[in-house]
Amino acid sequence: MFEALTDKLGAVFSKITSRGVLSEADIDSAMREIRVALLEADVSLSVVKDFINHVKAEALGEKVVRSVQPGQMVVKIVHDELVKLLGSEGTELNLNAPAPVVILMTGLQGSGKTTTSAKIANKLKKHKRVLMASTDVYRPAAREQLNDLGKQIGVDCLDIREGEKPLEITKRALEKAKTGVYDVLILDTAGRLQIDEMLMDELVEMKALAKPTEILLVSDALIGQEACNVAKAFNEKLGITGLVLTRIDGTSRAGAALSMKMVSGVPIKFLGTGEKTDEIEAFHADRIAGRILGQGDVVSLVEKAMETMDKKQAEQDMLAMMKGKFDLNDLLSQLRSMKKLGSMGSVLSMIPGIAKYKAQLEQINGDEILKKQEAIILSMTKKERAFPDIIKASRKKRIASGAGVEVSEVNKLLKSYEQMASMVKQMGKFGGIKGFAQMLKRGPMGNMPFGPMNNKRF
Repeated sequence: MFEALTDKLGAVFSKITSRGVLSEADIDSAMREIRVALLEADVSLSVVKDFINHVKAEALGEKVVRSVQPGQMVVKIVHDELVKLLGSEGTELNLNAPAPVVILMTGLQGSGKTTTSAKIANKLKKHKRVLMASTDVYRPAAREQLNDLGKQIGVDCLDIREGEKPLEITKRALEKAKTGVYDVLILDTAGRLQIDEMLMDELVEMKALAKPTEILLVSDALIGQEACNVAKAFNEKLGITGLVLTRIDGTSRAGAALSMKMVSGVPIKFLGTGEKTDEIEAFHADRIAGRILGQGDVVSLVEKAMETMDKKQAEQDMLAMMKGKFDLNDLLSQLRSMKKLGSMGSVLSMIPGIAKYKAQLEQINGDEILKKQEAIILSMTKKERAFPDIIKASRKKRIASGAGVEVSEVNKLLKSYEQMASMVKQMGKFGGIKGFAQMLKRGPMGNMPFGPMNNKRF
């Protein structure tokens, strides 16, 4: 969602960072280009004006003029102002209230409230006992959808009774949450337009009955500047406590994310990054600002890896590597761990400095490569995975046929495996990763057969 804005801002910054001295005319020119980039990204005009005024005032100060690298200082100022724009305050859910803590989900039709309810429940279930209830009696099968999602993630849902009104469902959900000793109750509501007074009044009545600690507005990032009008209207009527932006993996122009917080005055709490129940991430203004400026987001990448990693499997893999053991079963485990992180594009976007290689990376379909490699290994017998050395021409042909690929693809995989296995074997010889790292530092001075200055090996 931030790609177009990242590219345009990157072009502006490449001009100013390449200069040793910046004049006022240079800064004015850069501000004009940044203004255009933000407006084209669908950021509201009033927000753009305030943003540019703040950046320009800072950029013309002595701190930049006297800086050794004035261009880099301007980039830092833009980053800091983006953080302020997106909201630098904490965005954690407020669960500091007597149980059951009620979270009321609101938004327009089709914004993704039901899926987002399940995603939040999936995150909370690790530490809290959660109950979900749908009060959407207007959309066909809306309540069944939430109950199906509840079964998928292992979270309890209120049973469905025909003929109930939203307020009756709310009352029954509150009673079940209290008697069932649930920590959190998530109330999914029907989608409604902010101009529909009757349905908006229904939400006000639900709020009065449920007394929610959090009222989250779920908004589709694809609706652009209209998201700001929606946020403003819902906030005036209900007093929302936070925003959730969905479909940020789509082709929206990022304007909603950059404008909604300023217009509504409430923080963005979550970003929906896909359709699956685990594809949601907590919103961190500094990390998003880093992504927009092409600086990556290593912290979020590490957190995502920690969440998706099978700790027991990782420990087993590490012990095997310490002993210098590594076969194709281990490689399969590594490939599957990589797939759990999400699409290759989303992972690469979190790596600092990767934006400059965007054109080259777009030519490589990383997700397709991972699928092919997994298919190749799954086409092998157990014996072949454990003892790759036995895979000769006839076996390669059979494996390629089973995986639906060319024999050359099998050869590439085996070549990659051999390189990894060789490195793991070296780790085992030198007492694991730490010893291997120390050996690499010593290089040829330690009489090793390889090192940064030894061209015989590399």
